[in-house]
Amino acid sequence: MNFPFYIAKRYLLAKKKRNAINIISAISVGGVMVGTMALVIVLSVFNGFDIVIKSLINSFDPDLKITIVEGKVFDPIQAEKTKILQIPGVLEISEVLEENALIRYDERQYIASMKGVDEKFVHTSGIDTMIVDGDFLLEKNDKPTAVIGQGVAYSLKVGLTFLNPLVIYVPERTGLINMANPTGAFRKFVVYPAGVFGIEQEYDAKYIILPIKNVREILDYTNEVSALEIKLKDGFEAEKVQSQIKEILPSNFVVKTRYQQNEMFYRIMKSEKWAIFFILTLILLVASINIIGSLSMLIIDKQEDIKSLRNLGADSGVIKRIFLFEGWLISITGSFFGILLGTGIALIQQHFKVIKLAGSGSFVLDSYPVDIQVFDILLIWITVMLIGLLAAMYPVRKL
Repeated sequence: MNFPFYIAKRYLLAKKKRNAINIISAISVGGVMVGTMALVIVLSVFNGFDIVIKSLINSFDPDLKITIVEGKVFDPIQAEKTKILQIPGVLEISEVLEENALIRYDERQYIASMKGVDEKFVHTSGIDTMIVDGDFLLEKNDKPTAVIGQGVAYSLKVGLTFLNPLVIYVPERTGLINMANPTGAFRKFVVYPAGVFGIEQEYDAKYIILPIKNVREILDYTNEVSALEIKLKDGFEAEKVQSQIKEILPSNFVVKTRYQQNEMFYRIMKSEKWAIFFILTLILLVASINIIGSLSMLIIDKQEDIKSLRNLGADSGVIKRIFLFEGWLISITGSFFGILLGTGIALIQQHFKVIKLAGSGSFVLDSYPVDIQVFDILLIWITVMLIGLLAAMYPVRKL
């Protein structure tokens, strides 16, 4: 066995002459343990929320989305739909047409984005699984119906009975306004709501989904679309299919993966995770200051032992390594129990959902989500070891 490590282990477990050193050592281990446990739990909960939010967004955004570089709409024939469908990995293509509109319900008004979709949209997205009231129907008794976001429904006070219709106003494409009859500058479309979806606040407060044929009629279009949304088969990488589609399309088209469609969102989520990690690491760094105090007092307490070791032939390097190992053992012990407790608490929450979310009745979750990632555990352990090493080096170098 390594001699400095053996002595350090004895010092960690043995009773000291001054009881205060034992107390400070225990506090040092406890501080590292609590800090490590907090890192494991908080990062696991953050990972859980990250997965839930991404899954909600994925239920609305497609795997791949084709748009045009200049302009708002294009003819889908230009996009070579037939050739795209022949690409291995492409399961379905849905045509969508988006435009802002003024929505009126009773005496309330709201500006939303109406999204016209075809019958394949339900297969390219998971919107039908996000319905919180009513049903996902775009047609009932041969008449068009609408599915609206939860935020839009709240702003318009759309009732659960859906007795009153939604009146949609869009400007005439000519842009000409007759001052004698200003209302003639708008096209009007009446539709009854069939359901309400709840995904995420940004989507819920923005969209109203309608049949694409009716949206084309309102906007005075024939075959135009604002985007083609593509669903991929399981097991196919979006980036590879994306590159194949780019080879087919002209240069005036853009193909985006799900990540590229929400690039800013994913970057913010990642930066928030790292910000949380560094904040908790600073707290752990403060807790590790106890290691400096514990080692300093231990060095004072073991002056006679140091003299004896020098007389037996131990040089300064050996003695320094003894106390360096001592500080590291405090970090190892604290991090081990911290990771053990943190992982245990996270697993209990993951399987038994002990801690509930406040106001869970109005949210898609009833408890805090948890996802334990091995990389996070490894990163936490390495970070604690480095902090422990730095904390131990300070009093040892003055030995």
